[in-house]
Amino acid sequence: MVPKSQKSSPVNLNTFLSTHAVFSVKDVQQFLAEHGSTNPKTRKALLSYHRSRGRILPIRRGLYASIPSGYALVSYAVDPVLIAAKMADDSVIAYHTALEYHGKAYSRYNRMVFFSDSRTPTTEFRGTEYMRIAHPSGLRAAGKTKYGVESHHRDGVVVRVTNHERTLVDVLDRPDVSGSWEEIWRSLEMIEFFDLDQVVQYVELLENATTAAKVGFYLNQHRDELMADDKTFAELKTMIPKQPHYMDRGARKGCRLISEWNLLVPRQVLDRSWEEVL
Repeated sequence: MVPKSQKSSPVNLNTFLSTHAVFSVKDVQQFLAEHGSTNPKTRKALLSYHRSRGRILPIRRGLYASIPSGYALVSYAVDPVLIAAKMADDSVIAYHTALEYHGKAYSRYNRMVFFSDSRTPTTEFRGTEYMRIAHPSGLRAAGKTKYGVESHHRDGVVVRVTNHERTLVDVLDRPDVSGSWEEIWRSLEMIEFFDLDQVVQYVELLENATTAAKVGFYLNQHRDELMADDKTFAELKTMIPKQPHYMDRGARKGCRLISEWNLLVPRQVLDRSWEEVL
C-alpha cells in the first residue's frame, strides 16, 4: 500500500529512479524541490516505500542504486564506475581506475580510486573497494584540481575522470595506488597518443622533482612511439632532482642510476622482466 505522503504528493519518484542509476539523498532532495516538495518527511517516506518494494539498494549511508522493475535486488549488477563517481560531490575517477574507464588498463581491479577533497571513508560494496585520494598538494595550492579532468554522462550520473595526459603522470606519481610497474607499463603502452605540452604543464603544477624524472624516463623509453621531441625533454629536465632519487621508494634494491634523469630505476623496469621470452 502506498504511504499517505506519497498519495498526497504529486511527485512520482519512479521517474527519478528510471533516470538515476546511482544517486544520493541530496539528489532526491533536489528532485523533490524542483517538483514543489521540500518536506523531509515526504523524502523519507518515498525512499522507505521504494526500498521496501525492492527498487532501491543502499550502498552506504546516503547513497543508493536504482533497481529497474523486474530485476532482483540481490543479483542486479550496479556499475562500480557510477558508484565511484557518486562517492563524493567532487569525485574524480583517477589512477588505475581512470585507465580502466578509458579502456586502457591491462588488468581489472576490485578497487576504484577517486580524487576528492572531502574526507570520504573507504567503502566496500559487493567485493569492490572504493578509495578516496586527496588531490596532489601542488594542485590544491595552485587551485587547479580540475586540471586534466573530463566530464561524461552515464545513466543519469556525471562521471568526472582524469584524461590520458593527467592519468599518465598520476600513475607514475603514485605507483602505490596504481599497481605493479608491469601493470603501469603495459597499461600506459595501450595509449597511442599524448598531448605532451599538457603532460609537461601538469608535471610543472605538481612541483614534484621525482615525478618529473619518472615522466621523462618513461617518455624517453617510448620516444619514437609517442613522438617525444627534444623540447619536451628539455622542459622536463629543468624540473628533475639535483641528486639521485629512487623511482620507487618501496623498492630500493637492485636499482640502476639513470644519470640523465637522476633516477634510480628498478632493474625489472629497465629489463622489462615481465615480458615473455620467445
